[in-house]
Amino acid sequence: MERNELAGFLRRRRALLQPGNVGLPAGGRRRTPGLRRFEVAQLAGMSPDYYARIEQGRGPQPSVAVLTALARALRLTFDERDHLFRLAGHPAPPLAGGDEHVGRGLLRLLDGLAGLPAMVASDLNVVLAQNPMADALLGEQTRFRGLARSCTYRWFTGPDLRGRYPAEDHEHESRAQVADLRATLAARPADPVAVKLVGALRAKSEEFARLWDRHDVAVRRSDRKRVLHPAVGLVELDFDVLATARADQRLIVYSPAPGTAAVSQLELLAVLGQEQFTP
Repeated sequence: MERNELAGFLRRRRALLQPGNVGLPAGGRRRTPGLRRFEVAQLAGMSPDYYARIEQGRGPQPSVAVLTALARALRLTFDERDHLFRLAGHPAPPLAGGDEHVGRGLLRLLDGLAGLPAMVASDLNVVLAQNPMADALLGEQTRFRGLARSCTYRWFTGPDLRGRYPAEDHEHESRAQVADLRATLAARPADPVAVKLVGALRAKSEEFARLWDRHDVAVRRSDRKRVLHPAVGLVELDFDVLATARADQRLIVYSPAPGTAAVSQLELLAVLGQEQFTP
């Protein structure tokens, strides 16, 4: 671990970013260029004190999870991400399927969709980044660990995610998720993470096992979603998966049909901001 080089690299990357680059309000006049330390910590989901210690060359070696969050918060390119890992004493992540680094351009596009819920997810249905509107509509989806990081895993193994959707939509959602996961496994049959996810779901969910044995396969590209929101009620949205430069990452956008109640419901959610609701 090269503490001083790591600290200098983080300071320089932070200085090159403006609040508008990462979807934050500009606020008042800044005495120094770039983001403040607490803003980087907020974007990376860590305490400001912990981030300050890393940037000052103090504290323990950052974990892979911390470095991944910092690379995303600082909008690093793949080369910059790999350099960050090496400075911290870790090997650079593999470039094969399963690399969860979200590129700078894709994150900028996500930030630019300020009026629509949008997120970047892997082909295993792991949410890698989401904008404030997606947070307001669906809740924070990036906080989970282990297999539970996959929305597909949580859909079949617990009631919380299903509680966000009407019961009559559950069968359709289950079929769509299983068919999409089978398409992913077919594309990467030797991926240990994908194989482990499917094995765990077959063991834990009779519903998943039944649907998996149907051998339905279909990459999910568009759909209709009805979301039960505790503040604005039932929101009906179009669900579109937009192609990215990487086959294993997807930009997902929720949009209302013109003239529907969902237009005003999203406007209300924008006013409410990132306040967390409990379904």
